[in-house]
Amino acid sequence: MEIILFDPAEVQARLKPLTLTRPCARLRQGILTIEEKWQRRLPGDYSVATADSALQPVFNPAPDPSRGLWIAGNIVPDAALADAVGSLAPGEALRKGDRLIARNGSETSSREYDGELTAIDSLTDIFSGNDAAIAIAETLGEGMKTDDSQTANEAFVAAMNAKAAELGMTETLFSNPHGLDIGAYDNEMYSCARDVALMSAYAMGNETFRSIVSKESAQITVTRADGKPQVIDLQSTDRLLGTYEGACGIKTGYTEAAGNSFAGACDRGDGLLYAIVLGSPSEDARFQDTETLFDWVYDNRVSYALAHSPETVASAADGGAEVPLIARVSHSAWPDRTVAATFADPSAAVEVFAPEGNVSQEIIAEELTGSVAAGDVVGVANFYQGNELVASQDLIACEDSPAPGFLEGIGIWWNRLWGNDAPAPTEVVNETPLIYSKSSSREDHQSVAAIAAGVSDDAPADGAPSGAGAGAADAANE
Repeated sequence: MEIILFDPAEVQARLKPLTLTRPCARLRQGILTIEEKWQRRLPGDYSVATADSALQPVFNPAPDPSRGLWIAGNIVPDAALADAVGSLAPGEALRKGDRLIARNGSETSSREYDGELTAIDSLTDIFSGNDAAIAIAETLGEGMKTDDSQTANEAFVAAMNAKAAELGMTETLFSNPHGLDIGAYDNEMYSCARDVALMSAYAMGNETFRSIVSKESAQITVTRADGKPQVIDLQSTDRLLGTYEGACGIKTGYTEAAGNSFAGACDRGDGLLYAIVLGSPSEDARFQDTETLFDWVYDNRVSYALAHSPETVASAADGGAEVPLIARVSHSAWPDRTVAATFADPSAAVEVFAPEGNVSQEIIAEELTGSVAAGDVVGVANFYQGNELVASQDLIACEDSPAPGFLEGIGIWWNRLWGNDAPAPTEVVNETPLIYSKSSSREDHQSVAAIAAGVSDDAPADGAPSGAGAGAADAANE
């Protein structure tokens, strides 16, 4: 198949000065040129066509415009696009709105491409930091070499792997400083979503790094070879910045093995949350997948009220105000007396992540033998999610309870000597409603947040997050 990669005239103009010496398809995006990326997706005999008549003979003779498969040389292929272009019938063209993507010979009809499209329309769309990563490795690695046989690059990569081990990245191996996995860089290396989340959390602990990746755009001034300063405008490829609440980084990426990937960070004032997406089918999908992960976590983060009592009691410690009755604590000096108790903070709540399980409570009562005054601590309530302690509250007496008088004490002692008048047991009144139940469904019950707040005793079942097609995804809290 004869394939011609042509330059759209308006794009060629915007990509100057680079296109003064080469057609759009010969520009590099990452480690490969656009032409090389098409050659991997759609086999054929390739040539290029440029509007610059003086430049055209440098590469190949001007192709016959009525023959061959003509593809816009500034469009980067993926599998879906390559299939659509390769299926064009003679005379048929493929368009995206007003943009001509490809045509098979002279155009007589056209169809609309409804997939995602990656196009190099400006200089900022081209550049990658792979060369910068190499420059950093060769500079810093020079001082990391352990012997003369080791190159600066090898020393730097060894330091990368040592740091990964230190961070607990047990499923990660680096073989180069930038992560490309093609051509000369097709060596053994691997990682996973969990490890990237660990690395992301570590990097975001550096305020300089965090400041850089959280910016939608920035300007830097560099010194040119002629000594003159030049201001360069930088634009982040993170589409969540400024569009998704709390988004604050971190990094987009693409390799043949990992596909469209993204390491995202979000902070809504309650700590950093990380979402790592690998293998999304398109650039747009990786951001949709990330939003899905974040939404799922935030939807299942709930404020769980500690007091869920069906009873209230007037508390002398609070001026007679009605408060939740948490427990009736045994007063062992009496045969039949308990002390009404509430929480030190009856409105206390704890934030929990619903999928980690339901909350349970443990009431530890003090041994009350003497006089008790309203406001005295008479025990503690511990709350657990799984085996993790998530909250504690002191139990406060709501009423005065004097100790028995001298003669009363003797009478109680005598009765107990003969096995009578045992102390009343401590009674727990507070409840811990289920957050999560496998037997319930969201269609039948209220939201997780409502249940945690004590609105309902029923519990919805939430499934795992589902994105627009994430091949691998993970979310982690800092």
